[in-house]
Amino acid sequence: MNFRQLEIYRAVMMSGSASRASELLNITQPAVSRSVADLEQSVGFALFDRVRGRLVPTPEGQMFFGDVIASFVGLDTLRSSAARIRDFGSGRIRVASLAALGSTLVPRAISAFNKQHPEIAITLQVRFSSAVRDSVASGQFDVGLAADEIDVSGVEHRPFQSIRALCALPPGHPLQSRKAITPADLDGQPFVALSPEDRARARLTQALEKAGSKPRILVETPYTSTVCALVLEGVGLGIVNPGAIDGFPERGLVLRPFEPEIFFKTLLLFRPDAQRAQIVKDFTAALLAARHRNPII
Repeated sequence: MNFRQLEIYRAVMMSGSASRASELLNITQPAVSRSVADLEQSVGFALFDRVRGRLVPTPEGQMFFGDVIASFVGLDTLRSSAARIRDFGSGRIRVASLAALGSTLVPRAISAFNKQHPEIAITLQVRFSSAVRDSVASGQFDVGLAADEIDVSGVEHRPFQSIRALCALPPGHPLQSRKAITPADLDGQPFVALSPEDRARARLTQALEKAGSKPRILVETPYTSTVCALVLEGVGLGIVNPGAIDGFPERGLVLRPFEPEIFFKTLLLFRPDAQRAQIVKDFTAALLAARHRNPII
């Protein structure tokens, strides 16, 4: 008994005749009949009665067919598993993100991706941009989102987001009446700044120096969410990434455009060759869709 004999036998049982089975399997009808006869000799009992040139399953054949079907269900499961591994790899995707998007845009993308692929397990880590880059470069993570100040050597990368900075003010601040905040408005104001290594912070510093404006920096932090919280408490003003302000306007945080325009820029990172996997393509599409759904952008 071998697999090919069982495959031909199954085709005969499911199609109802040797001629139809030969068409399904693209072999000759004599080859089908010969395989069935060999299988009968192997199992030691008749699978079919030959009635006027037709193959009619015997009771023993019907019983045996039940076991054959069960074995093919297992085979179909293996085929599905192989297809899933081919298209989606291990069935897990590992994502690393900078904090600005790790609690806002990325969760929206994960939600959409999960509806499309509920069988795929997802690992999400929120890290500093430099750590995101290292994690992707070393192969620990498949996809990363990082600020544009990172070293991109050793990773595949592409621009993901360029979003205009906003100035955050506490409720009732005198500058709240302005349509836009300028460097001159920040001169002498208590200020909550992003970390010095942040590229948007560097762009802001250039604009302030050009205008001769010197805010009083009271706190430095790497996270927009922390800037928003401190501004809301009245510690000072701040320049923030609109992609990370979810919930703060509802709590009273006042936001105004900053002029001249300053942008927070984010890169999408992939470990080498990761973009070839269908699972990564689908998750990237979910990220892009979540980016376009952001009402602030």
